[in-house]
Amino acid sequence: MFADLHLHTRFSDGTFAPEELAQEAHRLGFVCVAITDHDTVEGCPAMARACAALGLQFIPGVELTAEFEGQEIHILGYGFDPDDPPFLEAMKRFQAVRQQRIRDMVARLNELNIPLEADRVFALANCRSPGRPHVARALVEAGFCRDLDEAFERFLKKHRPAWVPKSRISAGDAIALLHRAGGVAVLAHPGLYYADPLLPELVRAGLDGLECFHTKHSPSVTDHYLSMAARYGLLVTGGSDCHGYNKGQPLIGSIRLAPEFVTRLQARIRERAAARKHQPDTAIP
Repeated sequence: MFADLHLHTRFSDGTFAPEELAQEAHRLGFVCVAITDHDTVEGCPAMARACAALGLQFIPGVELTAEFEGQEIHILGYGFDPDDPPFLEAMKRFQAVRQQRIRDMVARLNELNIPLEADRVFALANCRSPGRPHVARALVEAGFCRDLDEAFERFLKKHRPAWVPKSRISAGDAIALLHRAGGVAVLAHPGLYYADPLLPELVRAGLDGLECFHTKHSPSVTDHYLSMAARYGLLVTGGSDCHGYNKGQPLIGSIRLAPEFVTRLQARIRERAAARKHQPDTAIP
């Protein structure tokens, strides 16, 4: 009765279609899944239909790039209304920023005498929320790099010649955006950045949970953040962060979140949905 609550599809930087991901989750024996594409819920309707057909529970999710005290962090949202108009307007703004980042990266590659076209990257991405893996795929397809690793190492990693920094909203605004849409806000993979000093302020800003179980968390890191979650009264989530074949072998199946954590998350989602019915309309960051 396990779950994977951190999965990406082709609607951001994954390679699986929602239907393929649902089939794989079903094959592996999961009972509950969430997709958490970057800055988009474009894949949620198809994933919801595919999961319903297979008898899987589905939780709508998203992954937002945020900033807290100058540090980039990722906020996972769960259980929000994916049709909430202000939420969708915010997603459009974030997607426009991502698309401009692609154009900026291509422009830097052009300055390096690499005649890549942004339109080719967008065609490969075939989604509203493109990212660096799509630029890397275009470089490989055009013969400028042997593989995705070389594309990142030579051009796209931080401080490489074609790297462009991400535009980020504040962590507080990301949390407020998710809450306004009836969702729950979780700090993604806290072990990948030293998150401990950030937690008191994030909790005061309304953070609901910590992603304690993650493919890149060692057992000791997992135990540490389970302790932090208990200390601050936070929910516990987990997932594989599967991107399909963009990062080697698919990771789905490597993390199996226990049902008690899913039950607590679902209870908080119901509480948030009930509270949302009584809150006035407010401005969305």
